[in-house]
Amino acid sequence: MIWLSDFTLPTASEEESFLFNCPRAKMTVYSGFYPFELFRERDFPSFSFSEITIFYGDNGSGKSTILNLIAEKLRLNRRTPFNRTDFFGDFVRLCHEGLTGRIPTGSAILTSDDVFDSIMDVRRKNDRIDEDREVLGREYQDENAAMHSGIPNRLEGLSDVDRWREASAMRRKTRSAFLRERVPLNLPERSNGESALAFFAETIGDNKLYLLDEPENSLSPVNQRLLAGLIDDAAHHRGCQFILSTHSPFLLSLRGARVWNLDAIPPAVTDWTKLENVRVYRDFFKDNEHFFIQ
Repeated sequence: MIWLSDFTLPTASEEESFLFNCPRAKMTVYSGFYPFELFRERDFPSFSFSEITIFYGDNGSGKSTILNLIAEKLRLNRRTPFNRTDFFGDFVRLCHEGLTGRIPTGSAILTSDDVFDSIMDVRRKNDRIDEDREVLGREYQDENAAMHSGIPNRLEGLSDVDRWREASAMRRKTRSAFLRERVPLNLPERSNGESALAFFAETIGDNKLYLLDEPENSLSPVNQRLLAGLIDDAAHHRGCQFILSTHSPFLLSLRGARVWNLDAIPPAVTDWTKLENVRVYRDFFKDNEHFFIQ
């Protein structure tokens, strides 16, 4: 399904006109106007999209910026903040989008920061569980010592009822049984790559538009191929549209993907086998082919 058919950045003359007529742009406190002037020296076309569209380009080519502009223009869900300046909203208003219909609820931009935050959230939750288990373990130990010393549980008021019940439970059960009842099990932790793949598998639903900013980060080649399979299935069988930035040959070679080469002048749709970084991989393995011969 194609929800977003095309997206157009402002022309150099539109940028210049805005900055010339914008009072804020004349204030000396502003040292930069990002994303204004980022694309001014390049003649960018109106980007057309398919079920899977990829922005490819070297570092600094503007891949992530374009995804952020699209996300802001379409008001897609976002989990983590991004590099937004006082002029970002002005630039977004100068962009134009072509839609085939209403963007589905739940459509989102997913970034490496989102993946990292999800990994850290699991670790933070497990840290809190460990802390709770340690505190209750010390309380159990203290109560157990008091029981063996013959100190009775004395109620001094209604406020002591909960404490008395907790102490009584400690005296009736083993330490491990008591902690199992009151402290949840730790959440399963995976490697960063496994967690990243699980994040995409659990987040990507049906019939939605997703923007993915270099989703291959943290993923091994094996997991990159699995992610490519997940994207292929969601795009061709589950009604999703994907627009992503990547350097990964496993993602660049996705079936039916339209690859916009931002390194070309002007940027143009390019066969993935002709991209410079892909050919670097090819040449590397070709030069070392004799090592693979057995």
